Amino acid sequence: MTQPIRIGTRGSRLALAQAEEVRARLMAAHGLAEDAFAITVISTSGDRIQDRALSEAGGKGLFTKEIEEALLDGRIDLAVHSSKDMATHVPDGLSLAAYLPREDVRDVFIGRRVRRIADLPQGARVGSASLRRQALLRRIRPDLELVIFRGNVQTRLAKLEAGEVEGTLLALAGLKRLGDERFAGEILDAESFPPAPGQGAICVETREGDGRVASLVAAIDHPDTHGVLSAERAFLTVLDGSCRTPIAAHGTLEGDLFRFHGMILTPDGSQMHETRVEGTRAEASRMAEDAALRLVAQAGAAFFEGWRR
Repeated sequence: MTQPIRIGTRGSRLALAQAEEVRARLMAAHGLAEDAFAITVISTSGDRIQDRALSEAGGKGLFTKEIEEALLDGRIDLAVHSSKDMATHVPDGLSLAAYLPREDVRDVFIGRRVRRIADLPQGARVGSASLRRQALLRRIRPDLELVIFRGNVQTRLAKLEAGEVEGTLLALAGLKRLGDERFAGEILDAESFPPAPGQGAICVETREGDGRVASLVAAIDHPDTHGVLSAERAFLTVLDGSCRTPIAAHGTLEGDLFRFHGMILTPDGSQMHETRVEGTRAEASRMAEDAALRLVAQAGAAFFEGWRR
């Protein structure tokens, strides 16, 4: 190779750790030196807009838009993302070519003075930018005051320490990748507090038609994670999921057995519908799509009025 492969990423500590993991896996898979790859930091709208919820600013695609534009126009050769940040539809000309082995999917509660959600005082302020987390929290503790809490992991932990809120929720996978598990308080069970679709997984996005990069990336794809994430994204696509929609999804593969848990909630947490299905690996995406259609039928059209648009 005469030019390094350019890996595009956001600039947060977590995003850089994820890009470095992709680079390390590519180096190991192909026997390449570190200088065969260059990490290119790209500022995204999602990073710059901190004063309002993503749903008000244009959606979670704000974390990927500028990176995908750089990939399409050739400024980078591949992009590394947190899978849960990906919009429902990938832009024409791009594809999600690989997924690394999935980390822990669970959320964690981090309190300023208490370790568990149940121990928060009545009416305590809790910060989260996720409508899913807010809706699930409201089902557990309707008395809590939930406020929008934006920023990367370090920013949110600093706001918590400064006393802006009494608690917040983060993905355990991110804390593990940063070596910050010590901050984890209560680890929330994935059955009762299910994760966002794609949570805990790193994906690699490439340009269609770029055979050289595609062959490099194929070597680090984890088939089980790829299959499960494809199913979770199929579930999200049927529901037309965005950051306006409190949606949870968790698929697992054990050998040839695929299990799936899907959930939809109203933003205030007052209504919830869920379903569980299982079948073969080959049927994973179809089963996830069927699960989404079943939830839509259960909930009825009125369930979505005013928040899915």
